Amino acid sequence: MSGRLTVAPTRQNLLRASRRLDRVLRGTQLLRRKREALVSELFKLARPAADARALITQRTRTAWSALLGALAVQGRDGLRALGWPSRDIQVTLRTASVWGIPVASIETPVRLERTLAERGAPPGPGGAAVSRAAHEFELLGQLLLDAAPREMLIRRLGEALARTSRQVHTLERRVAPMLQTQMTAVRRHLEEREREEHLRLKHVAVRRTP
Repeated sequence: MSGRLTVAPTRQNLLRASRRLDRVLRGTQLLRRKREALVSELFKLARPAADARALITQRTRTAWSALLGALAVQGRDGLRALGWPSRDIQVTLRTASVWGIPVASIETPVRLERTLAERGAPPGPGGAAVSRAAHEFELLGQLLLDAAPREMLIRRLGEALARTSRQVHTLERRVAPMLQTQMTAVRRHLEEREREEHLRLKHVAVRRTP
């Protein structure tokens, strides 16, 4: 950090820099508390999110295995025909705010798992493989749907945490040192000016002394 003076060495500028430094320090403390709160929220979500991801991974393997079995029995064209018509899934979202961060959650639980009658799978040996694959993917979809709001919250909290950390770093490593250096330089110039004025008055007083 350079000690070069970048503002006029006046008491008004010294006072202005002092007030700005005070605001920067108070703002840094607020951002630090916000960062600690964001970290606390992330820790609360970390374990449930990790468990949900592990369960999704396990369910994905099971669903993929069931799909391969259904493909072996019905083939791609057969599964495509059995999958018609497509199914519309609608959810109602509720918006909220966590530390000023907009988030959303599913207001009404949605049930994706269906019975054989609701699914409309054909009877017979081939139908059992298709029903198993459909059942596994319905369970997988349910897990993904339930985990989506939490994953969105984790992502936004992480983004907010990174942004807050950058702000704290900027205030602590750049703005505050710059203001402190500026105040030191102004004080030095004011002190030198006072010493010069004191010496000048002293010389004037000596000259006027008879």
